[in-house]
Amino acid sequence: MEEASMEDDAVEDEENHERLLMAASFLVIAHEESRQRRIDQRNQSRTYLCRPDLLPNPREGTPWTTLYNSRNNRAYITTMGFDVDTFDYIRASGFARKWDETPVPRADAEGRGDSRPGGRSLDAAGALGLLLHYLSSTMREISLQEIFALIPSTVFRYITFGLQILLEILRRIGEAEIEWPDDNAFALYTHLIVRRHTRLHGAFGSIDGLNLAVQTSGDQDIENATYNDWLSAHFVSSVLVFSPRGEIVACNLNAPGSWHDSHVAQPIFEKLRSQTPDGYYLVADAAFPRGTQDIRERIQAPLKPGQSITGSAFEIEGRMAFNRELLSYRQTADWGMRALQGSFGRLRILLEVDYKDRTADLLEICVCAHNLRTRRVGINRVGQQLCMMQRFGIHLRMFSSQSSEKMTKFRAFMFYD
Repeated sequence: MEEASMEDDAVEDEENHERLLMAASFLVIAHEESRQRRIDQRNQSRTYLCRPDLLPNPREGTPWTTLYNSRNNRAYITTMGFDVDTFDYIRASGFARKWDETPVPRADAEGRGDSRPGGRSLDAAGALGLLLHYLSSTMREISLQEIFALIPSTVFRYITFGLQILLEILRRIGEAEIEWPDDNAFALYTHLIVRRHTRLHGAFGSIDGLNLAVQTSGDQDIENATYNDWLSAHFVSSVLVFSPRGEIVACNLNAPGSWHDSHVAQPIFEKLRSQTPDGYYLVADAAFPRGTQDIRERIQAPLKPGQSITGSAFEIEGRMAFNRELLSYRQTADWGMRALQGSFGRLRILLEVDYKDRTADLLEICVCAHNLRTRRVGINRVGQQLCMMQRFGIHLRMFSSQSSEKMTKFRAFMFYD
């Protein structure tokens, strides 16, 4: 009897063990199926590409390598804002050496090891191309993944790392420098302006504020600082000074959007006070603050709507003629702002608000790159428009002084069938 009972207990234990194994197997299978369902659901909403979705080698046969090997100025300017010579100039000015010699920072590795440029997905030219594509457009990172055949983490890591190198190099390049005019430059700039606006003796540039939209911060203090009551949105504010050649000669960047332009422009007001010879002034919009009394004459603005002026008929006419030229030249600040935002599309999307240093670096890179583009590539709307306006004025004077027969010949030449 005891033996039979022990055998029954052994059979029962074995059956219980099999039941437990079956239950455990069922739980494992259910868990795996549930995990796979979650993965499938996430895959439907994922907006990035994995390595199997991309071209196999980022250094060969990609859209970027095709563009780079074309050495076509039009293609380079269209996609990156710089011609071939300027692209090579940036690379040779220290970008390539810095990219090759500096280890790419990683959260899972120490940054004290030797650099391995041969093991990177992109060489120095590819890294610079990635950065300029990023700065010059509003494209999503998925487009950069397709162009450069990079996975998302590599795109983010290379852009973050590369922007620091690019900023360091631009600060060294003289053509990218943001520099207040010296005595010779003051004379040259006012000469360029007077060639078109004959009454603006002493004008050497234009000044205006720029508001760039930023994300809404979860920090209440930052949210309040960036909120602009007048525009009912969140911004960072900057003030920029443009020369008649389209260069940015002074700026104050990345101030809270709640600040008034008079506060943001304080460093520039100080330059007007201490580094500007008597008789020279900037042209601003009628709404732009003119500073304190000691520099009020160094910022000239058109008359406000409805503002009255007194004096003799001759004096009033002279003041109105001066006002018209101020109003005309003031547009150069608008052209400069559009040139900056048009060349660097990254400024037209919401900027990061919780990483103020990163945003400040981005703005400085764009301003320095704008100066480099203006001085080396020569594409800038301010200088081009002033030249066009001057030529148009010459044509108008020629029309008024020529005989009807010559005007007819000119019209036939300009508007031939």
